[in-house]
Amino acid sequence: MTTTTTRGPDLTGLTAGPGQTWGAVRLVPLLRDTPVTDLRLHARLYDPDDLSLVAVTPRVDYVAYVPHAFVADWTSDGTPAAAYGTQLRDPADDGHPDGIGLTMRRRMARREERRRLRFLPMHLALEGFLALQFGGPPVVWQEWTRRAVVQGLSPRTEAAYRGAEVAGLADALRVFEIHPGQCGMLLYVADALAAAFVVPHPDDYRALHPTLLQDLYGELVHQYAHFHPEVPGFRPTLDTDRVSTVADLRAELARTRAEWSAFTLRMADGLLGVDQVTSSRVHRMGRFTLSRFLPAFDPDGENHIGETITDGAGRLAYLKSFRLSAAQARRGHLLSRLAAADWNLDATAAALGTDRQSLVLRLDRAGFGDLLRPEIIDAARRRAREQLRPTRRTR
Repeated sequence: MTTTTTRGPDLTGLTAGPGQTWGAVRLVPLLRDTPVTDLRLHARLYDPDDLSLVAVTPRVDYVAYVPHAFVADWTSDGTPAAAYGTQLRDPADDGHPDGIGLTMRRRMARREERRRLRFLPMHLALEGFLALQFGGPPVVWQEWTRRAVVQGLSPRTEAAYRGAEVAGLADALRVFEIHPGQCGMLLYVADALAAAFVVPHPDDYRALHPTLLQDLYGELVHQYAHFHPEVPGFRPTLDTDRVSTVADLRAELARTRAEWSAFTLRMADGLLGVDQVTSSRVHRMGRFTLSRFLPAFDPDGENHIGETITDGAGRLAYLKSFRLSAAQARRGHLLSRLAAADWNLDATAAALGTDRQSLVLRLDRAGFGDLLRPEIIDAARRRAREQLRPTRRTR
């Protein structure tokens, strides 16, 4: 897998349209002047009671709730690709018995035909996040348990919320207008960027718009939707001093729209404006490349993971992002620093500007305490308690 360091996703060729608000939800449409016609996406729905088991490597499996997959069709000569409709499960299948079914899938991204690829949206990016430093310590340091050295971070779990559980999102998607030329959207909750979604063609967006309710969203998004009942509506105003003719009015409208679009995109700088994103190529599809990306894990900033499809010139055809919670970002930050120091506790503590005891406690709070030998954690906790005890004075 080829890995490179790049900037955040580039929305060149897309413009932001007028946003619409519903409670805490703000949806900003992304419009294309020229749709991508030689790459098309459609959804393949799965049984809502299924869990999917995906074989990542011969010894590593990924278990997740997967409501749908995306199927990408492309052509090799630039001619338009046909867009197939949503494919439902075979009606002859009687379904699963009571309980949760388990469906076996071979890969996150699997070629089905010569120019057709089935991949699991967002799970492709989440699997990349879960695999972060999955192998554990590369050096057998005495502080780590045998399990940490042999098994690494297995098993590794992260939690997310389905879109239907985000307050107001279902109503917003139902009542908001889909614009002509719309190929995506920016989703804000309490004016914090929750997700970005881009597809190649307006017809693809209309077909895939309902799947946003089945997508995964982070803990922060779920909380903001409950704690912030309403966001204000932005109402751009025209400068009437500049308008004296119809041509002036058109120019003022164009200026206002451009300012609005730029302002909306600046609100997404936590995803689009970051300087360091680690991108890994997953699959080549003719002139297109399917990739996933990870952030630099800044504990004080926004952190988004996601997946993209770009053409040979780097232009964006597909994008789906997921905003990590603060706790998930801290875990990613710790794992990245540990890996940079070969999991040496003293070197990692120095890089983080802290001491060994504090680092051990941070690892414990982040859920990695079971990888350390029990006496290491017990000693750190004991010293922390001693530091909190009041000092007795004698005369």
